[in-house]
Amino acid sequence: MKHNLVTLTALSFIIWGCGVYSFTGASTAADTIVVAEFFNNTDLAPANLAQNFTNDLKDFYQRNSSLSVVQDNGQLRIEGTIVEYTIRPIAPVSSGNNQLADAAALTRLTIGVKASYEDTLEPKNSFKDKTFTFYADFPNTQDITSVQEQLEKTIFDQILLDIFNATVANW
Repeated sequence: MKHNLVTLTALSFIIWGCGVYSFTGASTAADTIVVAEFFNNTDLAPANLAQNFTNDLKDFYQRNSSLSVVQDNGQLRIEGTIVEYTIRPIAPVSSGNNQLADAAALTRLTIGVKASYEDTLEPKNSFKDKTFTFYADFPNTQDITSVQEQLEKTIFDQILLDIFNATVANW
């Protein structure tokens, strides 16, 4: 009987301990978040980039936290603008011929997002106009249109994680 009581007590503590731990690191008392429509303020980005980013951000919060995404009056609110979408040559290589110009072996796509976050429960966690930037490289032998979707997904994945960590994970 004594052994069962000790086992039951230990099991209760283990279950209670698991209940407070989050594998995603999300640590907020909030129940709801508003993810406002992000805007595209760049010249080169595809027209649907901001809409795709907004949808991906909503999905990320729903998958990785217990927050409900709502249209308005959320305890948390995030909004922003895509401020950078650049394609630049990097990693120059010599053509080996004096008659030909040197070229770049790689091209880099960089996306930057400026976000503002409001936490009505803990205002000290709020921030305004914080920029999150990431990039992905691709061989110069490939055309941007053939790799653009995959590059954007790779970049979005990192920016979404960075925004999540800066907001509800407090990392």
